[in-house]
Amino acid sequence: MHLLAHGGMLPHYQPPVGEKTISPRRKGVKQGVLLMLIGAILVPIFGLMAGFAPGRLQDVFGFFAALSAIIFFLGGPLRMLFAAIFEEGAPKYPFPMAPTYPAPVITPPARVSALPPQAAPNPAAQWRQRPQTAEIMQPPSVTDSTTRLLDKEPKNE
Repeated sequence: MHLLAHGGMLPHYQPPVGEKTISPRRKGVKQGVLLMLIGAILVPIFGLMAGFAPGRLQDVFGFFAALSAIIFFLGGPLRMLFAAIFEEGAPKYPFPMAPTYPAPVITPPARVSALPPQAAPNPAAQWRQRPQTAEIMQPPSVTDSTTRLLDKEPKNE
């Protein structure tokens, strides 16, 4: 409908001019990705610190490594999922309706009251007879001569 209304071209609509704001859905997905990226940095750092720390500090850094892994790698995807399901997306731009056209007036064709004159029949004398294909001799088969060669007995010398 839109293609016909615009001469076969897709209409190009400009978004409303003004301050561009990020939708809450996109903002939530970005927050989830950021959580996962921060986790990809902090978890290995805490793991290295736990590996090289002496005594009780090893347990503390190990706990922080495990806690940050749970928070960031579980919280990031959950934040993205929550944003995708429950938060509002980008606003829809109004799509203007195509102009309405008046219905075309169709005039019925003039009615013909009589049939056209009958055409002259084709005389059968113009047709030639079909050839008798049963009388045409078929060429010999290619395999006949080789089959005959197999029937001959070899000469013993």
